[in-house]
Amino acid sequence: MLTRAVEFLFVLLLLAGVPALSFLTTRGSRIRQAPRPALYFSAVLSQWFLAGVGAVVMYFTSQSLAATGFRMVSFSAFFRWAVTLTLISLTTMVLILFLERREWWPEESELVRHLLPETRQEELWCIFILAPTAALCEEYLYRGLLFSQLSGWFHSVSWSWVISSVIFGLAHVYQGLSGVVRAAVLGALLAYPVIRLGSLYPSMAAHLLIDAVALVWLGPAFLRRRPSL
Repeated sequence: MLTRAVEFLFVLLLLAGVPALSFLTTRGSRIRQAPRPALYFSAVLSQWFLAGVGAVVMYFTSQSLAATGFRMVSFSAFFRWAVTLTLISLTTMVLILFLERREWWPEESELVRHLLPETRQEELWCIFILAPTAALCEEYLYRGLLFSQLSGWFHSVSWSWVISSVIFGLAHVYQGLSGVVRAAVLGALLAYPVIRLGSLYPSMAAHLLIDAVALVWLGPAFLRRRPSL
């Protein structure tokens, strides 16, 4: 009974608590005036806090590290999946950003534009702290622990895949409709090698590369100037 209750509360936290907090936080104008390093630091703390909650859930539910995706794979499989995921995901993001510039896709929120790094220090923050934190914590929480729990509930890989991807998308509600859809698609892509290999490591590596490239290069390249049509 305790195990089920802990699992339910954890899923509820990711399904409703994280999106609600994200939405309420971004409604205020003060966040758009805050310095970017402070926002990056806050995001890093939040993600590690959630990862800590996940570790507590693992303790109470007696889940092993291997069951949540911390399983070694061969270097060739790791490299192949990480590179393939990165290329597919970045290509998808470029397509979405191109469609957005043509006004064929929902526009990015002002907060997303504000979060893009503008100085070398901010770029280093994104590459060496923000992107690795997101890769480790989000893959562990959504493709590892959450996916494992949903699989136990529904006894269906397909449903667990869909639901965990949707929940991951909702966690990015602060990015607006475009960000929610993009994150859900990215979550579905990152979950595929976890399903095939049972390991989070290729997805973690790909997630790190995707976030670093998107924050430091793709975002500034496509979003600094609004389309003039």
